[in-house]
Amino acid sequence: MSAIILDGKKLASQIREDLSSKISALQGTLPPALAVVLVGDNEASKIYVRNKKKAASEIGMICEVLELSSGIGENALLEVINELNSNHHIHGIIVQLPLPPHINPLHILSAISPQKDVDGFNPYNAGLLSCREDSAIISATPKGILRLLQHSDIELSGKHAVIIGRSNIVGRPAAILMLNQDCTVTITHSKTQNLQALIKQADIVIAACGSPKLVKKDWIKPGAVVIDVGINRLEGKLCGDVDFEEVSQIASYITPVPGGVGPMTVAMLLENTFEAFQKQAQTPHPQCHCHHCNHSL
Repeated sequence: MSAIILDGKKLASQIREDLSSKISALQGTLPPALAVVLVGDNEASKIYVRNKKKAASEIGMICEVLELSSGIGENALLEVINELNSNHHIHGIIVQLPLPPHINPLHILSAISPQKDVDGFNPYNAGLLSCREDSAIISATPKGILRLLQHSDIELSGKHAVIIGRSNIVGRPAAILMLNQDCTVTITHSKTQNLQALIKQADIVIAACGSPKLVKKDWIKPGAVVIDVGINRLEGKLCGDVDFEEVSQIASYITPVPGGVGPMTVAMLLENTFEAFQKQAQTPHPQCHCHHCNHSL
């Protein structure tokens, strides 16, 4: 068996082209605008932000990057977020993680208006997702995973999905998203016992643990669908959390690294921003739900 490659790069390109057409068709209004808050000098974060800005500009979306010193205090950063919340020309806000250790990320993410929380990290949106509410803004990476699966007509209902990793960015929301698609879900992590045996039971494996080539061929049930979220550098080359060469011999579908989930994450971020723009245009200046301010957006 040789697995079918789930080409995230190709699908993401199609999604961006569709968004570009929709933005080009806007009449008499400013295009959607995304604000990216970058704190400190983390080189990987700078690369991610540059890629997001480039992708936004290519489809005609405004992307403003606010570069702040790593020494900024939490209260000062909250003031920046509140200013963006109250700016009617900004439709989406993301704060690039990780933040410096003296800043509590939950405090910052909770301050972003849920209507502008295009990363889907605000607890309000996370709660809506858990409650199966269609109005939830879904985290870009899990949303991209689901779109890839749906695009390839992979059956999800009744399947056993095993998630490797429990982060708030990927593992937990991906588990909820799969549960909402009627999967039976198992979440595994660094303290899980018999990890290999659990993964061997899976119809769908989502690897998001940051361990290069952790998942081997003998861990995978023949015909399983394997989604690799990992981005690692090993011997100077990018690789995922799955040993692609081995596992592609036994899986039915598999995502490559690079070119799989990564491009879909950026595409979903842009899509979330466009959808936030549309909703805000329909209901101008909705009331903010954050706990740090009393203004309207």
